[in-house]
Amino acid sequence: MNDLKFKNLLIIFFIFSSPIHANEFWGLEAWMNSIRTPNFDQIKNIKTRKEAFFAYLLPEIKRQNSKIIELRNDIKSGRLDASTLSALKKYYRLNTQTTNTELLDTIDIVPASLILAQAAYESNWGRSRFAKYYHNFFGLWCFKKGCGVVPLRRSKDSTHEIVKFSSLSKGIEYYLLSINRNSAYDILRKIRKHKRDNQQPITGTGLAEGLENYAQIGYDYVETVQAIIRHNKLGQYDYRI
Repeated sequence: MNDLKFKNLLIIFFIFSSPIHANEFWGLEAWMNSIRTPNFDQIKNIKTRKEAFFAYLLPEIKRQNSKIIELRNDIKSGRLDASTLSALKKYYRLNTQTTNTELLDTIDIVPASLILAQAAYESNWGRSRFAKYYHNFFGLWCFKKGCGVVPLRRSKDSTHEIVKFSSLSKGIEYYLLSINRNSAYDILRKIRKHKRDNQQPITGTGLAEGLENYAQIGYDYVETVQAIIRHNKLGQYDYRI
């Protein structure tokens, strides 16, 4: 088997390997995760806690964005066969007539500054039980019974659960997938495309404008995330591509 064919098969395997493992034994898993995840509660100095938080998340953020860049390069170069491209379109909820150019508008990086700021806000700087025990730093929901963890303060009429992940890698991977294919973030992707088309930097503060649907507080959420980015000078971590 040549290297190109093997790579196509590997991409297809990646596509259909779900990042959510709802059927694992989560009592044991949660305990193991709590050992692997830093206990940010114990870091009393705020500056030190923030530094530890960024240091923990940033390497995996860079790794996941690098995977997306590599996939984009494969699409641009024509190295992917028709079946692999078809699987990608299905995975990202695009129709079969989607062009490679349109596919690239969907499959793209998310600035590290934006990911760090959202993770900080959604997980209370890594101190929420969902971050500590289930690697969910982004407040991601699911709606199938048993798919995740039931929030303690969920109303009687609500059915959502908080998604649980087996690793930090899976949590960030699924967050990026959600941003890149969920219809709620269509505006974010249009902003990103506009910046690509005009050869402008893709920044966290810029893309945050497309996150009004991420939380119930609407545009206040956008402004909060932008404030976190600016206050903590997170723009320094963004790719200049």
